[in-house]
Amino acid sequence: MRRRPSSLLSLIALLWATLAAAEDSAGTWTATLSPKQVDHLHLQLSHARTDREDRRGTFGFTQPLSSLQGVSLKDGPSSFTLVREAGTFAFTGSFQQGDGAGHYRFTPSESYVKAMAGLGYPNLTQEEHFNLAVADVTSRQLTDLAAVGYKDIPRDDLMQVGLFRVTADYVRELAKLGHTKLKLEQLVQGRIHGVTGPRIQELADAGFPKLAWDDLLAMCIHGVTPAYIREVRGMGFKDLDAEGIVSLRIHGVTAQFAQEMKAIGFKSLSGEQLVAFRIHGVTPAFVKEVRGMGFEDLEPDDYVAFRIHGVSSEFVKEMRDLGFPDITREQLVSFRIHGVTAAFVKQMRDAGYTKITPDDLIRLRIHGIDDRFMRSMSRGGQGGKGTP
Repeated sequence: MRRRPSSLLSLIALLWATLAAAEDSAGTWTATLSPKQVDHLHLQLSHARTDREDRRGTFGFTQPLSSLQGVSLKDGPSSFTLVREAGTFAFTGSFQQGDGAGHYRFTPSESYVKAMAGLGYPNLTQEEHFNLAVADVTSRQLTDLAAVGYKDIPRDDLMQVGLFRVTADYVRELAKLGHTKLKLEQLVQGRIHGVTGPRIQELADAGFPKLAWDDLLAMCIHGVTPAYIREVRGMGFKDLDAEGIVSLRIHGVTAQFAQEMKAIGFKSLSGEQLVAFRIHGVTPAFVKEVRGMGFEDLEPDDYVAFRIHGVSSEFVKEMRDLGFPDITREQLVSFRIHGVTAAFVKQMRDAGYTKITPDDLIRLRIHGIDDRFMRSMSRGGQGGKGTP
């Protein structure tokens, strides 16, 4: 029968874990003024990782200047502190023209260790404690999240919760607008991509109320704004759904592009056709180039097929110069699909097939017949000088 560890040994083990978590961490820092928020400082911390002897960890975060006690951005030495529930960062170094660098030391808070243990996160390692301090994960934040249904958040997810400010208030804000029972991962994505109550309301006012979460997230990721929605509707797409508008936005379909296409004769292109034009590079210049080859009555899908398969003015001229002046758009595309090249045409003619047609050439390529096969057939008495 296995012996249970004595209460003394258990106490020693717990004390050792607490002390290990409470060790100071030190490293170097650099700082620059945030280009987007002039009253914020972007800090980059570098420290030796406890799990790898040959690796260093780096963390970057932006902090309001008002939260950095004693900071001075004037040229010269500077010492300041950042106090968080998890512990205190003490910085020493200097600034020059707004950029700073130096060394820091992080002193962990033992009361934070106890608070986190009470929330179900006992025995924080030194690395975990430091990371939670950088992300500013507070015990109040986790308590409040538990109260709205997010209990026992995995340790590996705590940093995201802190870094991206996933709070109970954010959960309640989304719930009021119909987005309830979201997974923690969805909340993190929402914070990363700017899904907020005002943004949801703006999209609702623009004609998209009660969006599914995935559609809402996609709109925020790809920058679908009320102004863009109005622009799309101004193109004539008044009934386009969220997925359709996102597709237009992803591929850069604008009112200007739609107008350019209308100006050269495309009066009623669908959203899907405009997207295909953008994906495959069907531009007004390309349309004019194709029409200059004599193809005046092509459908939108024909232009896309030309671009997909590489039918260019050079290729058309090459084939016409080889004796196919009336080659059709379907034959040109089939030539490119099946690998009928100028060299292949010349090989077949050199093999004696001087009257070969475009359709003959396509059939030969489809069935893997080349000049060597034709020559072998000729030597066997099967050849000819006309068409195969």
